[in-house]
Amino acid sequence: MANKNLFKSIVGKLIPATDAVNAERAPAYAFTPRHTLAQYAATGCLNSTFYAMAEMQLQKVIELCGQIEPEFIARTAVYARERGFMKDIPALLCAVLSVKDRALLGRVFPRVIDNGKMLRNFVQIMRSGVVGRKSLGTAPKRLVRDWLEARTDEQVFGASVGQSPSIADIVRMVHPRPKSATRAALYAYLVGRAAEAASLPGIVSKYESFKQGDRAETPDVPFQMLTALELGADEWIAIATNASWQMTRMNLNTFARHGVFERKGMAELIAARLRDAKSIAKARAFPYQLMAAYATVDARVPSIVREALQDAMEIAISNVPAVFGDEAGKVYVCPDVSGSMSSVVTGYRKGATSAVRCIDVAALVAAAIVRRNSSAEVLPFEDRVVKVDLNPRDSVMTNAQKLAKVGGGGTNCSAPLTKLNARKAAGDLVIFVSDNQSWVDAGGGRGTAMLREWNMFRKRNPRARLVCIDVQPYGTTQAAERDDVFAAGRLDADHWVGVIESVEI
Repeated sequence: MANKNLFKSIVGKLIPATDAVNAERAPAYAFTPRHTLAQYAATGCLNSTFYAMAEMQLQKVIELCGQIEPEFIARTAVYARERGFMKDIPALLCAVLSVKDRALLGRVFPRVIDNGKMLRNFVQIMRSGVVGRKSLGTAPKRLVRDWLEARTDEQVFGASVGQSPSIADIVRMVHPRPKSATRAALYAYLVGRAAEAASLPGIVSKYESFKQGDRAETPDVPFQMLTALELGADEWIAIATNASWQMTRMNLNTFARHGVFERKGMAELIAARLRDAKSIAKARAFPYQLMAAYATVDARVPSIVREALQDAMEIAISNVPAVFGDEAGKVYVCPDVSGSMSSVVTGYRKGATSAVRCIDVAALVAAAIVRRNSSAEVLPFEDRVVKVDLNPRDSVMTNAQKLAKVGGGGTNCSAPLTKLNARKAAGDLVIFVSDNQSWVDAGGGRGTAMLREWNMFRKRNPRARLVCIDVQPYGTTQAAERDDVFAAGRLDADHWVGVIESVEI
């Protein structure tokens, strides 16, 4: 008879052995190269994070591209730009394609390099030498010339905001052939050469007149081109009146500093713009952008405008689904509030560091789900579960701020599941928002503590699903993907890879 202790029946799913260690040197599961690149594309910013310097992230992305076929790299670039609204990673992937497959680069370039900032990012990365060349080369130069030719005079002039390189630098590099007298005059103007005033595009003439003191009409040019000038109260009122939704969100303190809200009716106008549902949708406003604006708004900004940011948040999260009805099952949301989550979500970069931390994003996700699913239970965790009382009737901003104020210890991703198992909780969905760098629960046994606890939870709740939302790109997870465990998105394994593979190029 076989040894019953040695060959005892395995209840539930076999827990796979770990195959990696995370940034804390604790056991973890590694993503495949494709999945890791997808994770970088969805979350990466090429700035320094809690566990990785910017140079390390750049090196990792380049290394991954060496292991992956060009078609997937091209699809990832398109996905990261069109769906993720990323900037640096898509531009970097285009630079990689300039070396690996120039034909593919030509197909995705217009979709990824879709504005002046992206063009400058691409040229900057190419000239840095990180992809193995320090010059643009024939094919990339042609693509840049095509990009310039495809834009109107107004678009090229508007793209001239920004330096290192500037649009003028790029014009000097690629030597575009102007097809009209106005375009020839515009290129000459941009690079500092003498240009026939009569041939300049109308927008340039208006801007130059405005610079010289003719303030009868404020030209329709980027905000940054105007703020560099000496402006009076009337000019600031005109700028604020005509500002886009995103420009308004980003410059509330600037408007307050220049007396915009002191003019009768301006506070109401700005508030109405911020809470306008169509404008929010058109701006593709991320909830975390509204959180950043709310967190940094000056006391001089009127209360009606601050309240409009809260209204805008409620509108922006209205697409969060009511995941399950009260009769269908319980939803648990587990935001990581440990010390590493205090790092800036987009990474640290001198002069361009966001005010939004990873913990703010985790809290925002949890608060948004509670707002749409009143029976959802929130289990914030660090080295243990932290008690926080949230009112589902409170605004998303209020609940997110409550959550973001707790925590600060080590990371124990299994803690919420351990607590749920101890009370034999029932549920259909468990959502984790974390950097996935668990170490407090590292120890003996097969697999990770989180996956062991999840198997116990699933034994009681066979319909249950586990969602792991990563807020930083570290390439490992505490719960290996399978049919009941997935890294954000639809309820299937390898979701990110599948979505990217479906992108047409």
